[in-house]
Amino acid sequence: MRVIIDAMGGDNAPGEIVKGAVAAVRELDIEAVLVGRTEEIEACLAREGANSDGRISIVDARETVEMEDDPTGVFRTKKDSSMSVALSLLRDGGGDACISAGSTGALLTGATLIVKRVRGIRRAAMAPVLPNGGRGVVLIDCGANVECTGEYLLQFAFMGSLYSKTVLGCESPRVGLLNVGTEDTKGTGLQKEAFELLKNAHDGGHINFIGNVEASGVFFNTVDVVVTDGFSGNVMLKTIEGSGKFLMGRVKDILTYNRRSKLAALVLRERFGELKKLVDPSEVGGTAMLGISKLVIKAHGGSDAKAITSAARQALAYQSANFASQLTENMNLMTVSK
Repeated sequence: MRVIIDAMGGDNAPGEIVKGAVAAVRELDIEAVLVGRTEEIEACLAREGANSDGRISIVDARETVEMEDDPTGVFRTKKDSSMSVALSLLRDGGGDACISAGSTGALLTGATLIVKRVRGIRRAAMAPVLPNGGRGVVLIDCGANVECTGEYLLQFAFMGSLYSKTVLGCESPRVGLLNVGTEDTKGTGLQKEAFELLKNAHDGGHINFIGNVEASGVFFNTVDVVVTDGFSGNVMLKTIEGSGKFLMGRVKDILTYNRRSKLAALVLRERFGELKKLVDPSEVGGTAMLGISKLVIKAHGGSDAKAITSAARQALAYQSANFASQLTENMNLMTVSK
């Protein structure tokens, strides 16, 4: 498998990005195409004791997409940006997947304009996997589509369910609609419209829809796919991230409070390490953009080397599942009759 990596995207580029790519090549037996300023990438490779050879190659791109750039116009004004070149390489068959820690809005726009959506998909969606102690819960959408229709949410449900089944190995993913209560009549017009569409899809045997779910129940093995609009999904995701950081910080304060607590921490070090690993976003690596014709993974803006390696591992699982082809084959189930 050949993975194209935007070496200039993210807060820690290019150093951590290149370091993660090198580790992925060594650990996962893949090929990596690093896109960005050649001299900077070569310097990073030298520090890692690696060279641009048959398994690691460099494609020069002189510009970078900045966070303040307009996502809708940046690909016209910065055609030689590392993100634009990386996406163009993916489109033209230069690799099997593309990973970038750059601007989310720009990457989504570029993936849609350059790589293109699967025919029939109304909107691509971002689908992070939330930890729940098992294989994880797919949250779709988490920010790509702030304003949605019921049909969008229906397609999100199909894509999330297929991802959970093929990539995460869940035999019959339980699909829930994020809402302010579990009763069938809860929510705004969007949730009520989506509920009926999802129920019809369930009655037709196309998805395993279990009804409305509240955010508080997501982590207790009650649901495998949570469907929502991008606004609510992003608020939920950011709240989870912030809560996790806060609680881990408090745990650290408690365990380092005095000599006795430090001794307790020493005894429980392995278990607390498991907890830290569970809430560490670097373990997942990134968020797949479902609905794009080829795999594009958005890594966190603050990604370190570990996150990039994890994103490459995620790409391998996606390719093995043949997700995009299966999505195309099932498009007839995802369109609302007019």
